[in-house]
Amino acid sequence: MRVVVYPHTMEVGGSQLNALEIAAAVRERGHEVLLYAPEGDLLAHAHSLGLEHVPALRAPFHPSPTVTRDLARLVHDRGIDVLHGYEWPPALEAFGVRALRPHVAAVATVMSMAIPPFLPSSMPLVVGTRRLAEQARRSRRGPVRLLEPPVDTHANRPGVAADRFRADHPVEPGTAQVVVVSRLAHELKLEGILTAVRAVATLARGRAVRLVVVGDGPAAPEVRAAAEEVNRAAGREVVLLTGQLDDPRGAYDAADVCLGMGGSALRALAFARPLVVQGERGFFELLTPESVGTFLEQGWYGVADRAPEEAVEHLAALLVGLLDDPGRRERLGCYGRELVEERFGLGRAAELQIEVYREAVEARAGVARTLAEGARSTTAVVRHKARRRVQRSRGDVARDDFNAKPA
Repeated sequence: MRVVVYPHTMEVGGSQLNALEIAAAVRERGHEVLLYAPEGDLLAHAHSLGLEHVPALRAPFHPSPTVTRDLARLVHDRGIDVLHGYEWPPALEAFGVRALRPHVAAVATVMSMAIPPFLPSSMPLVVGTRRLAEQARRSRRGPVRLLEPPVDTHANRPGVAADRFRADHPVEPGTAQVVVVSRLAHELKLEGILTAVRAVATLARGRAVRLVVVGDGPAAPEVRAAAEEVNRAAGREVVLLTGQLDDPRGAYDAADVCLGMGGSALRALAFARPLVVQGERGFFELLTPESVGTFLEQGWYGVADRAPEEAVEHLAALLVGLLDDPGRRERLGCYGRELVEERFGLGRAAELQIEVYREAVEARAGVARTLAEGARSTTAVVRHKARRRVQRSRGDVARDDFNAKPA
């Protein structure tokens, strides 16, 4: 098959990394895969994976009819069988191509925390958690497949990158490192990161510990201000902000404990590090054999109901329990590594993705249905954008759209 994979952005993030790594694994299994994507930080990674990059057409807004026409041209020129959009704007642009090139199949992957209601029902949908899959099957008639975020367990393994990270970011001997690799976004991420800054600041009054925050994004100024305040009060570096790293594996590998959600949480497990799963409203939960069922059901994320001070105390207690018990850290790290090897391997995800593509090609909707669903989706998107403009004028709109809405 000839496949175009179209991520919504090339900023570092879980959905985009999944798109690239699954695409490369599909290509290694004998299929032709093109990456239709804008410029961005992950482009170097795409090239390292051997993916052919076709620059995405720039547009002032998405979904864009201009981008849809550009994709239709690519389908014609390269004989494409499947267009695969990651997140809803690329998915709708890919679906729109079917009105111009009815032979092509279109597939959507949504790794956000909620499913947009305006995705066409005949469009095969791939989601990353059981809960989202169940929700989607209740609300839409079309095919829904569960593909949990995969991890390349060979590229991400203990011992591959820690030395360089420690050389670039030295720390006093005997200092424990708590690491979070995350996009610094206001929705989903900022609250938990600021809680971590305060929790580690509390611990640093009586022990040698450093919080390492890897990443960048619109919330970086707030994180930087909090870190500077803590470091100034302590008279030493308690919080290190590395900024965006092209290869963050060294940070995971150099960690004693990792915090994270989504794909970042799974990559931490691949490095055999104990994991505290981060969520919202004070949610922090240690991954153990007893808690794993929760995360397999709802995804690597959660929502609690803790006040800010209570959240700081809760996280600090979890960290103390790990930092004071090296044996427990080792046991939980080994458990996490075994989990990703058994359940979240990249090869398994690639085989499932290929199966989704084949089913999409075999079950393409007719032109009349495609046009009708496209019209309904267009109307729904216009209404959605109008509501957001009103909300934005009131100052109460989420910056990250559906990614700010837990399922």
